Amino acid sequence: MTASHHTHSDHGHSDSLPATLRQAHEILLTVTGRKSGRAISQPVWCVAEGDKLYLLPVRGSDTQWYKNVLKNPSIRVAARGAEAELGAVPLTDPAQISSVVDKFRGKYGAGDVKQYYSKFDVAVVAQVH
Repeated sequence: MTASHHTHSDHGHSDSLPATLRQAHEILLTVTGRKSGRAISQPVWCVAEGDKLYLLPVRGSDTQWYKNVLKNPSIRVAARGAEAELGAVPLTDPAQISSVVDKFRGKYGAGDVKQYYSKFDVAVVAQVH
């Protein structure tokens, strides 16, 4: 008889940020305003895979938080009490962007992605430690 399948054994890991981000429907994204220098927070959708967090600006490169990320790539994400500061990397390669869009369609459904997102020219990836 082994204890390896005991449900409580992994309890300490269940609150890790990558796991929390994978389960979260939306997260709170905080960026630094490029003009004001103030912290600006808003809920966004995300897809987490492994130690990568993918973000898709709803209006592509016209999205305000994306423009702020270009100037200051340090972002803060929060979901269900877990919070972390991450470095955001803009993706502008069409193949990479369409791969991120596919991930979003897989998680949220193509209909909702089509309804809420109007421009698919950029995406953002952050490394979750």
